[in-house]
Amino acid sequence: MAFRGTFDYTLDAKNRLTVPAKFRASLADGVVLSRGSERCLEVWPAGDFDRQTAAALERLNPLSPQGRDLKRRLFAAAFDTELDAAGRVMVPPKLMDHAGLDRDVAVIGAGEWLEVWDRGGWAAHDEDSPARVNELTEGLEHPS
Repeated sequence: MAFRGTFDYTLDAKNRLTVPAKFRASLADGVVLSRGSERCLEVWPAGDFDRQTAAALERLNPLSPQGRDLKRRLFAAAFDTELDAAGRVMVPPKLMDHAGLDRDVAVIGAGEWLEVWDRGGWAAHDEDSPARVNELTEGLEHPS
């Protein structure tokens, strides 16, 4: 299932995030919470996270400085967890700090994963989205 859409949620007092109901089945076999490349956190089905990280590391020499650095980046701030009975995951303090999360968050679909942003931070980041689509796709070749 592709993760699509934007959903506004509020973290509870224990920093638990309610996962949108339509995505819970895709996360039933385990969840990985990881630091996003931007000021957000990522929510992955565990198997997809493993496949994605393996693909990213496949062509790197694991003993090279770049290989070691990428492994640290991918795994040091990745946390295995599961959905609780109410479809929630607890967000670790390290990820709360990285993403600058307070209580009000936006959960956005990013295809293979979900991203969790501070709601105001997402609104600011997304504000120029229509204009950026052309910029981001400029120069990409159309697949044959």
